[in-house]
Amino acid sequence: MPDTRVTVTVHAADPLSRAGVVSHLQHQPSVELVQSQTGTAVRERTEQTERGRAKENGGEAVGTVAIMPIDRFDDLAAAELRRLVRGGEQRVVLIARDLREPELMTAVEYGVRAILWRHQATPQRLLRAVQSAARGEGDLPPDLISTLLTQVGQLRRSVATSPSVGFVPTLGMAPREVDVLRLIAEGLDTRQISEKLAYSERTVKNILHALMTRLQLHNRAHAVAYALREGYI
Repeated sequence: MPDTRVTVTVHAADPLSRAGVVSHLQHQPSVELVQSQTGTAVRERTEQTERGRAKENGGEAVGTVAIMPIDRFDDLAAAELRRLVRGGEQRVVLIARDLREPELMTAVEYGVRAILWRHQATPQRLLRAVQSAARGEGDLPPDLISTLLTQVGQLRRSVATSPSVGFVPTLGMAPREVDVLRLIAEGLDTRQISEKLAYSERTVKNILHALMTRLQLHNRAHAVAYALREGYI
């Protein structure tokens, strides 16, 4: 993206991490760093910037990229990541010191498509990740791509063992899964759900089993809580 500037915000839990990211990007002509803060001010600023960029690029808007460096993928990091990706207004570049397999799947599930290891986050490598994210493209280290493909293969095989469920996405929820969970949240049991949706009781159970296996949910209550938290119901 040599002729476009990408608006970038940095969301770090500590000043040192933020300063490191800023130092990598502050002299890049294709990047405009915007102060990251809550409230309407930053939204108005980024909206104005995007409108200006759209005019410069012949009407083509460039998405805002949020950079989030983390040491550990804990509950606070997960909550901040959900906040950033919710609504699709910002594309996230996650800079991580370490990610376990379930954490990688969670990050991708939330919508992260660009991930960098901290020890590989040189200015050039970070700029490339920002530009990829701005275009809506994926950018993962080779070892994470291998891990992700392995996980996807395992999940697809687990779904394939329940043929009556039909196609469901590897990540997120299919409409029929959302329908079942919405009825569970309303207090209906398996028989009532099957009557409401015109499914057999076995199909309802298979839908739930495949969903909970794929997303590593422990029971129906956990599945409903997940769907509520992620805005499906």
